[in-house]
Amino acid sequence: MECSEEGKTTLGTFVLREEANVWWKNAKMRLGPGGMAIPWEMFKREFLVKYFPVDVKNKKVV
Repeated sequence: MECSEEGKTTLGTFVLREEANVWWKNAKMRLGPGGMAIPWEMFKREFLVKYFPVDVKNKKVV
């Protein structure tokens, strides 16, 4: 099955959006009853743990 470059972009965006939605839903449950009003630093920490693993971070530093 072939897919145009535009189609690949659309599909990739959809997949990432859905993955991000699932991640955010689970992150909110782990973070507690603050709902969506969490400090930026807490959100950033959770986001980086999920999408910027330590091994990648270490490679970037070197």
